[in-house]
Amino acid sequence: MRKPADNLSLPLFVPADRPERFIKAINAGPDAVFIDLEDAVAPENKVTARNDLIVRLAELPSEVPLAIRINAVGTPWHEDDLALAARLAIAAVVLPKSEKAEDVIRVAERSGHAVIALIESATGLANVREVAAVSARLAFGSIDYAADLMMAHTQQSLLAARSEIVLASRLADLPSPIDGVTTSIQDEAVLLSDCAHATELGFGGKLLIHPMQIAIARHGFMPSQEECAWAQRVLQAATNGAAALRIDGHMVDAPVIMRAQQIALRAGKDFGIKN
Repeated sequence: MRKPADNLSLPLFVPADRPERFIKAINAGPDAVFIDLEDAVAPENKVTARNDLIVRLAELPSEVPLAIRINAVGTPWHEDDLALAARLAIAAVVLPKSEKAEDVIRVAERSGHAVIALIESATGLANVREVAAVSARLAFGSIDYAADLMMAHTQQSLLAARSEIVLASRLADLPSPIDGVTTSIQDEAVLLSDCAHATELGFGGKLLIHPMQIAIARHGFMPSQEECAWAQRVLQAATNGAAALRIDGHMVDAPVIMRAQQIALRAGKDFGIKN
């Protein structure tokens, strides 16, 4: 089941077995809250956490979309997680270790919800275009991916994987994918650097693991003042209807105007341009 997932760009993870954190996560103001039944919950706590969710989620306000990260296909908890998801009024199911299109299709059909496919392995990346074709959105589980390939978790080492995920999303006409987590919670510069890198590559959001990261990441995905000023000049000049024009000493044609429009969209501004 394909549904829009473009309003879930800066989701905050919260462990499913820590219900006291649910309302705190919502009040922190992320784009969505991803309640995690997978990595954040120890095996001995998964059943109890799952069984408690129906009551716990019914008690929450509806201002912020909720999604559930279920356990991966082939794990002992997957089928019961799917059955739970089908009973919940949520925005999406997050499928970890997404590697096959048929698995995504089955999760969507069984749960009745849109599926955000987490690409977290070499096999997942090898099949990412097929997975994207049946998903609502892609997200990058960069830490698991780096571990699977026994590689460093750095911007340089993950460049090829990130680029392929962005390309697969575009080919499937999906919203821009969601980048993986930044484990540093208190180092604002590291998070801003990761957001800038993700934006540069074409990602439209980022998985977050602490409320302190929300405002920083939101700022990190906004265009800079210089980008906004440039986009404003381009769009204002483009209103004269010329096929090509010169701005700041550079030729500007249709693709450059499109880039300026994208910056305006990210900034939430129209710069006074009337269609």
